[in-house]
Amino acid sequence: MRTSIDHLPFDKQRELARVVEILHEEFEDALKGSSAEFKKKGRILKIILFGSYARGDWVDEPHTMKGYRSDFDLLVVVNNRKLTDFATYWYKASDRLLRDRGVSTQVGLIVHSRREVNTALRQGQYFFSDIRRQGIALYELDDEPLSEPKPQSSADALKSARKHFQNRFPGAAGLLDTSKYALAKGRNNEAAFLLHQAVEHAYSALLLTVTSYSPPSHNLNFLRTLAEERDRRMTEAWPRDQQRFRAWFNALNEAYVKARYSEHYQISVEALEWLGSQTSIMHSLVETICREHLEKLAGQVQVA
Repeated sequence: MRTSIDHLPFDKQRELARVVEILHEEFEDALKGSSAEFKKKGRILKIILFGSYARGDWVDEPHTMKGYRSDFDLLVVVNNRKLTDFATYWYKASDRLLRDRGVSTQVGLIVHSRREVNTALRQGQYFFSDIRRQGIALYELDDEPLSEPKPQSSADALKSARKHFQNRFPGAAGLLDTSKYALAKGRNNEAAFLLHQAVEHAYSALLLTVTSYSPPSHNLNFLRTLAEERDRRMTEAWPRDQQRFRAWFNALNEAYVKARYSEHYQISVEALEWLGSQTSIMHSLVETICREHLEKLAGQVQVA
């Protein structure tokens, strides 16, 4: 695995150094004072940059592509699966990365144990195989490499992708329909929550179909980043060139919790109608990309 980030501008290199520093500081703080043995022995084994900044095709021009900017995508590898719980060990780090003045690029973070990553690699999961091939290690505790990716047969890849698409995408469409019904009945908060789920399920369908992996996250910003990194056509769903569009998407992102549990959460009919319209566009893009991928895999099976 590569270790150099010399292809990045100096300011991005400096940001990444700060990101690594914050991850270590907040992880150590999360483990501090615990008597549990697994916490005492808890370690970050690797911090790996993947995605566009690792490949070298990032976009950092907010006035182009409807305001699109690439995020830093990071995989943190720890020595115990218990330490992957985001709310317990990584939420503070994620929140601090949003606020730290030394980090102007948004950070997408996934955390897995070394055993989980190696198992995925031995199973030939494309997402982790891609990270293994193209990722850059920003930090490594030891010299133990991740497992070599095992190629997955075209037939197995098609079977898995088809199953993921059939299991996940229809549910996304159903949630969108139910959200429209709730909005028509004046139940705005319910409509917002259902819209959130319609978007989350669609992103999950795309990521699972194309990469065999979708993170266990309700954060639409993060899921959007992973999906747009996979296929830039997905940027067409959510324009970022107007402040109100960004604000409405953020309100949708908050709906998973606040629309159900906060008495202060409010969202306008105008916002919900726009979000619903954009979700329909997003679903069409997801279906197109997934079906193209399935057709490509089917062609590979026929050739084999």
